[in-house]
Amino acid sequence: MGAVEFLLLAVLGFMFWKKSLHRRFPSMGAYLALRVGAFPLLYLLLLGQSGQLIATAQFERTCAQTYFFGYWIVYILSAVLLFFVCMEVFRSALSAFSGLMKFGIVIFRWAILVSVIVTLSSVSFAHRGVLIMPDIAIPLMRSVSLLELCLLGFLCLSMNALRLSVRDFAFGIAMGLGLMSSNDFIFAALTSRFASLTTPLQFAYESMILASLGTWVAYFALPEPARKPVMMQVNSTIYRWNEIASALGHPGTQVAVQPAGSFFLSDVERVVEKVLNRNFKDRESEI
Repeated sequence: MGAVEFLLLAVLGFMFWKKSLHRRFPSMGAYLALRVGAFPLLYLLLLGQSGQLIATAQFERTCAQTYFFGYWIVYILSAVLLFFVCMEVFRSALSAFSGLMKFGIVIFRWAILVSVIVTLSSVSFAHRGVLIMPDIAIPLMRSVSLLELCLLGFLCLSMNALRLSVRDFAFGIAMGLGLMSSNDFIFAALTSRFASLTTPLQFAYESMILASLGTWVAYFALPEPARKPVMMQVNSTIYRWNEIASALGHPGTQVAVQPAGSFFLSDVERVVEKVLNRNFKDRESEI
């Protein structure tokens, strides 16, 4: 199953490069490149620490230490890249609404900042030195998973308003990320931290990962339908929200108001006096 996962990741990377999707989703391309490059190296280190390559204690110890650092560094980098992937998907889904997109990106960045602060504040610091890496990486990935589920829920609820197709690549990426994050939460709730790799739950967990990668392969293999121009009525709610969001952060037109000189006020007084005198004379003549 690990070999199939690596094969699917390699196919995804090739599709991304062939269709030039790395220009549209650069963080997603970097995430796939990281997974494809790190997978064989970590697998070799895993075999080395178990004694299947060279059966010496020193070599196994070195492989175990290198695997520990490599695994958690890749884990943390994956979490950081997934933050940016969510932002790219959000930006692509709202590309037709420039005002809502800019306003939403600001909120997205604040959500990322709050997630990082909550993650760092929840670290217990029970471990010292390099052993603190898992204590930082796991809550960080959990925050990313929550963000992925919120993003998928937002797209599902607002597809009609955003005129977003189910076959759009942005929705496909969000669907795969949502499946992975749900799989992580279910697996974390049903298994202990040091579960065996041969338990049936591990096979179910790996099967969901393969299903998520297979979803991405299916999306990227099929042609993406062209997004039609969004036609909005002037009195529609989303049009008003887009205009309000576009106006936020932009200063209004400034008008320079200068105090009037005394000569202007004098001229006004003379005109008023002439009008009053003329009206008064007309009334006297009528009488």
